[in-house]
Parts: sequence; structure tokens; C-alpha cells
Amino acid sequence: MNLGFLNEKNYTYYMKLNNDFPFQEYLPFWNTITDKQREQVQRTARCLHAEKQAIIHSSGHCTGFLIILSGRLRCYNTGDDGREITLYRLFPYDVCLLSASCILNGIQFAVTIQAEQETDYILIPAAVYQNLTEQSAPAAKFTNEVMASRFSEVMWLMDQILHKRMDARIAGFLIEEIRLSGLETITITHEKIAQHLGTAREVVSRCLKYLADEGIVSLSRGGITVSNMTRLEQLAEGSIP
Repeated sequence: MNLGFLNEKNYTYYMKLNNDFPFQEYLPFWNTITDKQREQVQRTARCLHAEKQAIIHSSGHCTGFLIILSGRLRCYNTGDDGREITLYRLFPYDVCLLSASCILNGIQFAVTIQAEQETDYILIPAAVYQNLTEQSAPAAKFTNEVMASRFSEVMWLMDQILHKRMDARIAGFLIEEIRLSGLETITITHEKIAQHLGTAREVVSRCLKYLADEGIVSLSRGGITVSNMTRLEQLAEGSIP
């Protein structure tokens, strides 16, 4: 399997998957496909590991179909000016199709996928997954459902960009980070928040200063602590993912 641009220092093969791996827990159509199709997936799929911050898919490549086993991935787009915006995140049991966009007719969407945490995942070669969708109606149905779900997430993001104030979006982002970390203090830079939200660091700093002045958060070097969750949730209404 050609991994193209992948940096070998950040990626190691864990194993060739065997017949005992529970694909049916991740792919709901697994028991509907033929023995031959299952054998092809088992023979070609690989379990991989990505270190934190490693890029596992970049625009212009057809990496393959991903199944997330552990950790967390960030799917984002980069504008012509170099500014990033997070489209969505992927968690254990999620799958990623945009990393195999070459098999999706009529879809040209440039995304980068990065490991936000150390992540274990299965990679099924794009051609193998494409054969499944062409030969199996349940596999095609599952693929369409996943794409519809991701499209809904991107449309929600577009609505946020077009219609929501930046302070509300930042409040929503802080609440999401608190839920993910389980901590009241978030260790993150203003620059990183700007990358998630597709804005400038100065805009984030200005909004956070406003929240601090209002007693909603307190700021420290590299950290943000929520002081008043009720007011933060009120501000973020309609902007919590």
C-alpha cells in the first residue's frame, strides 16, 4: 500500500489485521457483504498509529477510508491566505470518507486531517472501499449516510460563520473543549483557537479579553479558565456543536 507523503517517523504499522478484528462494530454493512469482499478488506487493511499533531491526510492525495479506533482527529480546510478552519472532529468509532475523496464522484473538497491526540486507526485502501460501494447496496447506503452527516456539519459551520457573532462562536468552542477535556481550565493558545474558528488571532484575543472583563473567564499564559459557566452557555446559545 502506497502511503505517499506520510512521514515514516510519525507512522508505524501495528499489524496486518486478522479474521478476529470486529469490523462489524465499525461498519454496519459488514455482515451483508460476501466472504470474498470481507477477505479482501481484511487482507489489505492496516492498523496505523499517528503521533499528536501528525498530518495523516493532505489535499491532493487519496489516502483511503479511515476508521478511528482511539484518539481524536481534526479535519480542516486551509484558505488561500493560509488561514485554517476546523470543519469537524473525528472520535473513536467514527469513519472518514474525505480522506478517500477520489472515489466520490463529483466531490472535490480540499481538506487536511491531523491527529489532535495520539490516534490509532484502520486504513482501508480507497480502491478496496470503492469496490464495496459499487458491489454492495448496504455499503453504498452507509457511505451516503456518512457523507450526508458530514455535509450537515459543514452547513452548520457555514451558518455559524455567516450569522453568528465571534464572541458566541468562541464561547461555543470553549464549552466544547471543556466537555472534551473534562477540565474547567483549557490549555490552548489564542492562535490555536483562531485556527479552529477560521479567524485572526487578534480577533480571538479581543473577544477573550471582553469575556475576561465580564467575569466569564479568566486568562493566564497558555490557559483559559471558565469562571461563570452559566453566562458562557447563555452567550454561546446556538453555537455549541
